This record gives sequence, structure tokens and C-alpha cells, in this order.
Amino acid sequence: MQLTFDELGTPLRDTTFVIVDLETTGAPPAPDGITEIGAVKVRGGEVLGEFATLVDPGSVIPPQIVALTGITTAMVRAAPRIQEVLPAFLEFAAGSVLVAHNAGFDVGFLRTACQGHGYAWPRPPVVCTLRLARRVLAGQETRGFRLATLARLFGAATMPTHRALDDARATVDVLHALLERVGSVGVHSLEELLDYLPEVTPAQRRKRGLAANLPERPGVYLFRGPGDEVLYVGTARNLRRRVRQYFTGSDTRGRIREMVGLAERVDSVECAHALEAQVRELRLLAAHRPAYNRRSKNPRKAWWVALTDEPFPRLSVVRQPRDGVLGPFTSQARAKVAADTLAGATGLRTCTQRIPATGADATPCVLAELGRCGAPCAGRQTVEQYAPAVRQIADLIVGTDNAALHAANRQVEQLATGQHFEQAARRRDELATLLRGVERAHRLAALAAVPELIGAAPDGAGGWEFAVIRYGRLASAGVARRGVAPMPVVDALVASAETVLPGPGPLRGAGAEETGLLLRWLIQPGVRLVRTEVPWAEPAHGAGGWRPWLERVATASTLEHVG
Repeated sequence: MQLTFDELGTPLRDTTFVIVDLETTGAPPAPDGITEIGAVKVRGGEVLGEFATLVDPGSVIPPQIVALTGITTAMVRAAPRIQEVLPAFLEFAAGSVLVAHNAGFDVGFLRTACQGHGYAWPRPPVVCTLRLARRVLAGQETRGFRLATLARLFGAATMPTHRALDDARATVDVLHALLERVGSVGVHSLEELLDYLPEVTPAQRRKRGLAANLPERPGVYLFRGPGDEVLYVGTARNLRRRVRQYFTGSDTRGRIREMVGLAERVDSVECAHALEAQVRELRLLAAHRPAYNRRSKNPRKAWWVALTDEPFPRLSVVRQPRDGVLGPFTSQARAKVAADTLAGATGLRTCTQRIPATGADATPCVLAELGRCGAPCAGRQTVEQYAPAVRQIADLIVGTDNAALHAANRQVEQLATGQHFEQAARRRDELATLLRGVERAHRLAALAAVPELIGAAPDGAGGWEFAVIRYGRLASAGVARRGVAPMPVVDALVASAETVLPGPGPLRGAGAEETGLLLRWLIQPGVRLVRTEVPWAEPAHGAGGWRPWLERVATASTLEHVG
């Protein structure tokens, strides 16, 4: 299919590439997992600049990583943290094509660092020299595709040393050698290179016109099939550019290729900014359950921990929220761990017998009569004697007291003091699961309790992005560009906002995913509260005070896993 003039693209000789390499702590991508960044900016074969710095990850670098890279904890102690380095690196790489060997690894760490520290990931075009080499080189030319192997094959001026700048310099020479190879098969522009990397089917190329009339604005796109059914839903900062990527083969997943083959048209919903697009995506996924979205086949289910309604209540895991429940938990297993930990800390019974109250001093339980039950109520407790345990649970759920958490921690400390270290570690991790659930429950419930809250985030160009949030749901969204008075925009958004009536349960009827998305947006660095109808506050006796403890547990768990 012949390209139109607007699709001929940027010649490779005029394309600016930033070749980057990272050294990390070795863990999966995390906001503070980078220990060194090295990058080289090139265009037309000429080096335009270099960027290199050590980065303090704020944690101990594992011994095997020290042995591999030579970067020690002492070396990075005086280095800047990643949140200080990111602005400079993003400016250095702005407007360029990112290149890395095994780019998914390096880009994954950079993207996670941006997300974790409140920086917008610019979504640059990415070229992976590992994938390009596998596509270009015949099997008999090389025994492998490691960077060191390719550097030797192409006679690179710098050999890789597992230090970021040296490896980036070696990747520059590998990239140039590979670009010479693809030039012989007619790849002369950036767009042709991005098309060449994956295998692109003729059917995909023929459907590029489906993106032609989409706006270059943020929003949600919907691929529709032959029967007008919604096949796939996604979000984009630039709808036209994102949808066109589906027809260049940049996504190699088989189900996505199959989806593109079935698609007959692409609809779009323009949004004021990325937050609105993400919320609308959630709602459209719930409404259409598109066949090719994994989240439609495996929706994120919310689970809750609730006290049963009986004289001697126990904790059960339920699917439907109601007043007086704890959650949401992202899996049934986590909810079960939280319930068991709470029961063990407070002395609540765990048996599933239905036990009615039949007097002031007796519990008619067959298992108790036979001596086959060790539950607290089996010792012929009265309802009044059992009540303190129930009250501890109820107080923790609403955040008025966290004695149950301290009781659970004392059990961990007693096991550790008694040198039962494996049991102590297991109980510690179970308590951490409970604490994370309690913290999330209180934070989401606090936001869902506010009738109206207006937040504002800087748009990066001197303007503001606004969100009107009512009872944990997005009611309106808009922007005030640089030079536009913001408050009249806010007033207009409030006047036109969706009416939201509170529902039952701790989240007032809102969905846990949507409220969580709004919460994460609100607590980003730089986001401001314009106004709120009532104070937005978390419980004083919730899990907030346990965050340092959770950080220590996360560090300990990581070191145990590495060990």
C-alpha cells in the first residue's frame, strides 16, 4: 500500500535517538529501583550529548547486583534520588526516540519511576536493539543477541561493562550497524523502522484509514466489529497517534492482531484530560465487557470482610459491600488473610457454626458440648463477655481505634522473641496484608464520604486540569489553559457536573476502582484542592501511623526474597 505524503515520516538521518541504559537494584520495576542512568543523544551518526549519573535507590543494593555492576551502597549514598534526576533526564530525552537493548526492561523502570514520583511519562517512540537484531541478523551470523555479543560482532568502540554509560555507548554502535542493515531493505524513515520491527500483516496495513479522522486529543477509543459490537476499549493522550499504532504492528499480542482483523471502525470519546479518559474507560469496560480486553474477561473483583449477623459473630468474606464492612480487597485470598489475622488478634471465633444466644450464661453449641471446639465462645462465654472482641473489629473498621492491630503485632513480636522466626515472618506478612487493606479501606471511604471536592493538577504548560468529585465518583472534568482565568472554569464545571446520590456501603455506592483512581490522582505531587464541601480527612486511628512499619516490612521481605 503506497504511503501518502503525510505518512512518509521522518528520515532516519534526521531522527534524534537517545540511547539509554540503566543499572538497577535487580528487583521488578519499582519507583526507586534505579541505581545509575547513562544515555547518549545522537542524530545522523553524530553524538549530540551524554547524560550520566548514579542514583540513590534509598535501600541496600543486594550483594549479587554489587558483584555484577560494581555499584555499592556506599557509592550511591551521596547521589541524588530518582525524583531529582528524572526532570533532567526527561528534558535531555524530550522529543527523541528512546533506544535500549531489551528496551522493555529499561523503559519499564523509567515509566514506573515517573508514575511513582508524579511525573508524566511522555510515551516516546521506542526502538529495542535486541528485537531489531533478532529481526535483522541471520542465525549463522551470531551465537546470541546479548549486547556484548553484538558489540563484538560489529566492532563497537566501547565494550559493555555493566555500567550504564559504557553500555549506552556500546548500544549506539550496535544501533548504527543495524540501521545500515535495514537500509538495504528499504527502511529509511522512523515510521518505516517502527513498522519493520514487528511483523505487520497486510490486513493491519489496509486498516490504517480507520484512524484518519480521529482527533489528536486525549480520550477513549472503541474498536467495533462487524455487528457494531465493542471489541476493545483503550485510552490515549493522542487518540489518532495511539490508534494508528495498532496498524503498524507495534503490539505483537496475538489477540490484539485478531481484534484488529475483525475491526470495522473506531469510535472515540474526547476527554478533557487523562484522568477523565481513565474513568470513562473503566465505565465503558463495565458497560460493554469487550471480548478483547483482559480486564473484561478477568474483571477486578472487590472482596469485603464483614461480621456475621448473630449473637456470637465471626468474620466472613463477602462480595457485596454494606455498611460496617472492611475493604475492598483486590482478591478473595487477601480478604481471607485479613479476616483470619483479625480473628486471631481479637479472639473472635472462626468456626462456621450458627450459634444463637439462649440465656445469660450458656451457649448451646453441640461441638462445645462434645469438647470438639476451641473457639472463644465454646468456653461458655456470654454474649457480653464476647462483645469486646466484636467491638475491637467494629472500631477498626470505622477508624476510631486500632487496638486489634497492636494485638496482632504483639503476637508477631512474641513469636520472634521465642525464636520462632518462620512463624513470625509469616504472621508479619499476614499483618502487612491486613494493614494495607485497612489503609486502603479508610482512604477510599474518606474520599467517598465527601459530597463534593474539586481538585486541580498542573497541565505542564502553565494551565490547570480540573476534576469535580462527588461521593468518590468523577462528576465533571475540564481544563483552563495558560492565560485563562481558572475560577470561572471551575464554576462552569460545578454547574454542569453530574448529580451523584450517595448509595449504601462504605464507598457510598461508588466503584472501588474509580474511587481508587481518583484518590491516586489527588495525592500526586502538585495537585491542589480548590475547595471541598466538607473536610476530607482520614481516621486518626487508622493504619496511617503504620506506614513506617509497612516500609520496613517491605524492605525485609525483599531482602528475604533476594537471599
